[in-house]
Amino acid sequence: MATHKFGIMEKAPLSGEEFNEYEPKKYKAISVDDDFIEPLLEKFNNIDCCWHCIDRMEKNLAYTGISLIPPTSMNAFLSALEGSDGTDELRKLFIKARDEEKFVIHFGI
Repeated sequence: MATHKFGIMEKAPLSGEEFNEYEPKKYKAISVDDDFIEPLLEKFNNIDCCWHCIDRMEKNLAYTGISLIPPTSMNAFLSALEGSDGTDELRKLFIKARDEEKFVIHFGI
């Protein structure tokens, strides 16, 4: 079963800092089954994310890579997750990150 991992970053990423290592334990990441994420990708198409570093701003998650989700995108992700099955823990994580103004790191499948 393919899963995506999401965790809160204690320190904000710096310009030039690359995130290329699969380290979900470092961020105490939660797992979300791809069956719940894949149907939401269209809703994520207009949400700002950074792919592998904050210097590479893109839209949507890096599906098979690493995404850095800025605090400014938390509300958009929360709106996209509204009413979606299997995303309760993910919603809680985004709310915590929003309230603490922290980045979320996503490790794709």
